[in-house]
Amino acid sequence: MTLDALRLEVPDIREDNSVSPAEIVQRLAAARHLEPENGLQQVLGLLFSLNRSALTLLERQRALQNFSDEYRHYASLANRQHPPSTLFVRFCGELAIGFKRLLLQILQGRQPSMPHLAWCLYMAQHFLAQQLLRHYQLYQEPPATLWRDSHLLYWIGEHQQCLDEPVAAAFEPKPASTLRGLYQQMLLLALSNPFHLDEGECLTLFSALAPLAALARLQAWDEEDDTEGPVVDLSESQACLSFEQRIEGKTANLRRFELGALLIALHEPAPLQSMQERQLLERVRQHWLGRQQRRHERAELDGQCSLVVGLPAIHAQLLDKLPQRTEAQILDASPGGARLLCNANEGGQLQVGQLVLLLTNGTPTLALVRWRHLNSEGLHLGLRYLKGLPRPVWLRRAPNAQTHPGVLQSTPAPGNGWHHGLWLPNGQFSSGEHLWLQLASVHNQAILPLPESNLQTSSVTRHPLRLA
Repeated sequence: MTLDALRLEVPDIREDNSVSPAEIVQRLAAARHLEPENGLQQVLGLLFSLNRSALTLLERQRALQNFSDEYRHYASLANRQHPPSTLFVRFCGELAIGFKRLLLQILQGRQPSMPHLAWCLYMAQHFLAQQLLRHYQLYQEPPATLWRDSHLLYWIGEHQQCLDEPVAAAFEPKPASTLRGLYQQMLLLALSNPFHLDEGECLTLFSALAPLAALARLQAWDEEDDTEGPVVDLSESQACLSFEQRIEGKTANLRRFELGALLIALHEPAPLQSMQERQLLERVRQHWLGRQQRRHERAELDGQCSLVVGLPAIHAQLLDKLPQRTEAQILDASPGGARLLCNANEGGQLQVGQLVLLLTNGTPTLALVRWRHLNSEGLHLGLRYLKGLPRPVWLRRAPNAQTHPGVLQSTPAPGNGWHHGLWLPNGQFSSGEHLWLQLASVHNQAILPLPESNLQTSSVTRHPLRLA
């Protein structure tokens, strides 16, 4: 993990650079008495030296906190300037460098606490976000390294499981309060055709996105998924792949940007949102999904359905054992998925990534919960259909060992035969383990090594299978 983190863009340490913490405090105080631009020049020069000096983790952290206070002072001036000075943009970039270097020191030390790591990741991302925002204000393309570092910070947060750790950061314009929200705030800003916004609208849009951005979700990539939404390649030096770009990156680096919950929330009254923000969000949302918003047209429906929730219950349902069901209303649907409305109290079991079986008058359909959003109407769910026939299977570690339920998703292969995907609860089996698999309608057991998964959610994992 740290090897990847070491790809963060930071300058070399220079031996001739040495700045004492006491000197930093004195010189920052003196800079406040100068004309703003001259003061900022002094502060920037001091930070430039600091970022290229060898300091202990604690020394660097304290110094960067002082510079963050100076940032608030100069940002309040820059927010009244249109456009901001290039000096201020450079200041944002140097602050990002400072926190990236601090992050490397944290990762190379002992196991950091979750709040400390989340705070450092967030601060580095915040100043990259500011650098991005200020480039857009100047109608300039941001440097390619900015997106590469931003993706990497998100990736580290994902692996360290601190994307949703709240961070109290009193900045203006207002950032989202978690690393996930802040990163997605940047992605949405980039998707909003920022070079076509009027002067001053970028700042307004950034603030308007702050309470909403975390509602979107970056989902694990699945090449069988043909639903709409932008695609992010975490190894690329751009925000999202353009809608015309071929998707060629490694699966591990690809994420689909799921916007369903965010799009619903846009239409809800928000007490602190101004009319200007509301109108601006409505104007830019058309850019988020590209020109062809959906591969499949969604038909509005008003039909009742039932959901069987979770793998054990689905397994029981496929054996006609009639487990508990959750009633829901289908609001709209397409060949690729549907939007449902359930009672608000069902939220505990219907998490994003949950496997469900949709029961209507037709054939039962296996699906994943892609997004959810709770409002006064109830719990809105976005389902992604999983193609193929769902069948119950049992798995054993030995021919007469305890049975474990699984669900086999089978689709016809071109020519003849079938493609299979075996759905299992997370953590129950390991890739490479030899398992005995038995279909409900077959007495014989097939022995097979469990292949590497090709899709994992928060609750279930899918393994591709070849069965004779």
